[in-house]
Amino acid sequence: MAVKRQNVLLGIFVLGLVAPSPKADARDWPQWRGPNRDGAAASFREPASWPDRLSERFKVEVGFGYAAPILVGERIYMYTRQEENEVLLALEADSGKVLWSAPYPAPFEVMSAARRHGPGPKSTPVFADGRLFTLGMTGLVTAFDAETGRQLWQNPSPRVQPLYHTATSPIVDGDVVIVHIGGHDDGALTAFDVATGSVRWSWDGDGPAYGSPMVFELAGTRQVVTFTQENFIGVARETGELLWRRPYTTPSTTTSQTPILYKNMVIEAGRANGITAFHVVRRGEAFRTENVWHTDEVSLHMTNGVVVEGVLYGLSHLNSGQYFGLDLDNGEVLWKSDPRQAENAAIVRAANTIFSLEDDGELVILRASRKAFEVVQRYEVASSATWAQPTISGSRIYVKDVSTLTLLLVE
Repeated sequence: MAVKRQNVLLGIFVLGLVAPSPKADARDWPQWRGPNRDGAAASFREPASWPDRLSERFKVEVGFGYAAPILVGERIYMYTRQEENEVLLALEADSGKVLWSAPYPAPFEVMSAARRHGPGPKSTPVFADGRLFTLGMTGLVTAFDAETGRQLWQNPSPRVQPLYHTATSPIVDGDVVIVHIGGHDDGALTAFDVATGSVRWSWDGDGPAYGSPMVFELAGTRQVVTFTQENFIGVARETGELLWRRPYTTPSTTTSQTPILYKNMVIEAGRANGITAFHVVRRGEAFRTENVWHTDEVSLHMTNGVVVEGVLYGLSHLNSGQYFGLDLDNGEVLWKSDPRQAENAAIVRAANTIFSLEDDGELVILRASRKAFEVVQRYEVASSATWAQPTISGSRIYVKDVSTLTLLLVE
């Protein structure tokens, strides 16, 4: 398919002024799945012994949705729905006090099959160089000033939307923000200029999936790697040119996975497809993929796994939810937990500690192990469904349930 280059109309909307502009550092959680989009927290301080209960610092109403909390400096940013508006909020990280609120109109009707999951938004914002970027449920792409909440630009909703609306989280790479917009018949993986919102390039070969893109160096070329409606693809970061494509479908319409790079292997996973590791290779100007190993013993659906010392830890949708450890060097399944653990789990890790926030509000603390499913502690952290990723920094754990944000301390 052709790569499109075009411009978009920009909208500028002004809100109030607040405190000094935040700057990112090692303690931050500035985007989907953390600093490197791999679910790894660098600054968590594990206690000598885990307490019986976590200490609650605050719990505040912020609005509906499954977008994960973004932590930058001493601010938390939340992207939620309040009535007919999608809203970006800035809050004090220690108190939950609202510093500014940036709403915009975003009415839409949830289709019946997705009604139990609510009206979103489900896409986590990304922070970069003083700006925040969001993807709304109808495909609106919006840029905000992180200091004030002022809307810098907004790209209108595409004509066609995904069947269950949007869930992919944008990524910033250099001077572009990349996200897949539109629906099955009218979608495009698109790179927007971070400053102006103009479209640098777009690839319209397939509609979007519900997973999120990554940027990898593969076969000597910087590539955007992502799932689409019916494929797994790599396109050139600079131009959007399609480099390689692997047909990929699931029984649940599309996959919700974020690609993983381990050593020089791309890890591919999705419902009813098992897990596959493959290489991207180049011969002259042509790229292709070559499988290294595959297993059907475990799989991933909505849960994204984490990697600790060469082992992938995840929650397979098989057997009604079953944790597993998988050796990424050879595809061997090292262990599986008892079945019926959870429908979904949002998993992050800090060193050898794994945090699994299950969809029923239970936070399970695991020890990374090549031998067994090792539970350290369990905590009830929410009274409603928890589908958003937890945000981990220092001794702080931020948990977003259906409509509230809670700060829990490990003391």
